[in-house]
Amino acid sequence: MNKKGITSAIIVIASMCAHIFGGQAMAQTRTVENRPYTDLRPFHFGIVAGTHLQDLEFVNVGMQTIVNEDGTTSEALITCDQDRWDNGFTVGITGELRLSRSFQFRIAPAMYFGTRHLTFHNFTDEAAGVKEFEKTQTIKSAYISAAMDLIYGSLRFNNHRPYMMIGLNPMINLTGKSDDILKLKRYDLFLEAGIGCDFYLPFFKIRPELKFLYGLSNCLDTEHAKSLRNAALIPYTNSVSSARSKMIVLSFYFE
Repeated sequence: MNKKGITSAIIVIASMCAHIFGGQAMAQTRTVENRPYTDLRPFHFGIVAGTHLQDLEFVNVGMQTIVNEDGTTSEALITCDQDRWDNGFTVGITGELRLSRSFQFRIAPAMYFGTRHLTFHNFTDEAAGVKEFEKTQTIKSAYISAAMDLIYGSLRFNNHRPYMMIGLNPMINLTGKSDDILKLKRYDLFLEAGIGCDFYLPFFKIRPELKFLYGLSNCLDTEHAKSLRNAALIPYTNSVSSARSKMIVLSFYFE
């Protein structure tokens, strides 16, 4: 699913939840409930599949001093940006503990697969008339995550139940090459929050959920420049002082 598709899904889910929350107060007609005792289980498992958009928020250092091979110094201005939200997909399993009628605790081990497209702009080379004043890098990402979420759900009405969630999501980065311009750290921690709705079907429950993730730590490997063999890439690596990951995740849980 591309950015336009996820944006449409965001609008649909937000409208759906607003309609359900607002409609519960006015609705009077009851229908036959599917799987009426499914939420009374103290613990249950499920699977999750979905798509996501990911971005990196960089802090550029601005003008930097470069030491040339002959010992002289020069000034360079290079910036880095992820110029688009790149999409990926998510798969995993879930385990959910019932705390009370309204609260549940969920742990969801999952894999996040995707890419990030970075663009480096060398303003110094551009001013000097150098034709190739931009460099690009594609970072392939594969994360193992273990989201831990607290879910607050409204009272079930007929065959739907909207909810809100918040939690922490530690991730392990399985990718990264020694010759990349930028390299991300192996570990990261995200704060996540979102909304969703349980739909009770005759044979299973489906839960579409939209959540936003924001990295709580600097995910950039700031020691990576020391291991680069290509000295020409070092100014590009040093052009960024820190980075934080962001994601928009649309997931579908099946229980």
